[in-house]
Amino acid sequence: MIDTSWDQKVDDFYEHAFDESDPRGAIAAMQSLASERPAGDASALFEMGGIHDSLGLEAEAIQYYRAAIKAGLEGERATRVFIQLASTLRNVGESAEAVSVLESSPASEDDEGARQAFLALALYDAGRYGDALRTALLALIPTLDGYKRALREYAEELPSTLPAGQ
Repeated sequence: MIDTSWDQKVDDFYEHAFDESDPRGAIAAMQSLASERPAGDASALFEMGGIHDSLGLEAEAIQYYRAAIKAGLEGERATRVFIQLASTLRNVGESAEAVSVLESSPASEDDEGARQAFLALALYDAGRYGDALRTALLALIPTLDGYKRALREYAEELPSTLPAGQ
């Protein structure tokens, strides 16, 4: 069951109290919010990952995101955790793992465009340029008024590329 009052507190924190110039204070504030949840709570772990990620502490964020997945994260956060984990993996140079995470993550109507955008970035960083462009084009096509058929055909014609030695 989702605690909407707790979710509202998290939203309020980011809207009114988050101060990236005070990393210790920001982490302490989120730890205080997380302590309102049961130990090992998936949503609290996700939010701890998010605060670390927001502060550029990617290695710590990755640990929290993985723990949140393992704890059985549900709802909107369940799809976003894969996007955030993959984005963070990409930021620390683990593009191939980011691709794997995004390709195997569940699709969500609300976040599918973001998932595809981050997948395109990870594919590009992994040296899979044709796949990156195809992914970006296919994500863009539904938003267009015209040229959908032609762009889809062009996207499908792009060669799949793998880095040398793979």
